[in-house]
Amino acid sequence: MAGKRGTQTVRDMFLSMAVIGLVVAGIYMFIPHDDKADPVKAVDYRVELATARRAAPYPVVAPAGLADTWKPTSVSYKRQSADAWHLGYLAPDGQYVAVEQSTAPPAKYVSDVTQRAEDTGRTQQVAGETWQRWKGPKYDALVRADGDATTVVTGTASYERLAEMAAALEAGKS
Repeated sequence: MAGKRGTQTVRDMFLSMAVIGLVVAGIYMFIPHDDKADPVKAVDYRVELATARRAAPYPVVAPAGLADTWKPTSVSYKRQSADAWHLGYLAPDGQYVAVEQSTAPPAKYVSDVTQRAEDTGRTQQVAGETWQRWKGPKYDALVRADGDATTVVTGTASYERLAEMAAALEAGKS
């Protein structure tokens, strides 16, 4: 009788698993999902930009005239963190590009926002401005110091994409 009880227990377990599997499959079939949907949501950064331009002690930059295929994904302004302005984008080729500005000491600030990139000693002309090229294990960057603020265009994108973003930047002060 003990052998029959053990067989029934195993059989009941398999039947229970089959029922659970059918319920899960049914739920999956009836809950709408779009496998082709873009998981990255665009953000509207206009309010944060206006706030940063009013509060920052330097002209805050943001891109103008970029194609709609550039998607803004993150934005922040932290006055208590050396007036740090951040605007992140997903470039048309799927790479990450960010605009960073701050009044923090340039060497440490650039290393922090580029995740340890280092100055290559090379420069690049972008829209009539000279930018320093930085190279890093994760992010590369174009860097420019203007008065008390440092502007960094950084990310996983190529220097050409970074330059495209840098060329689109316009300063403003509200």
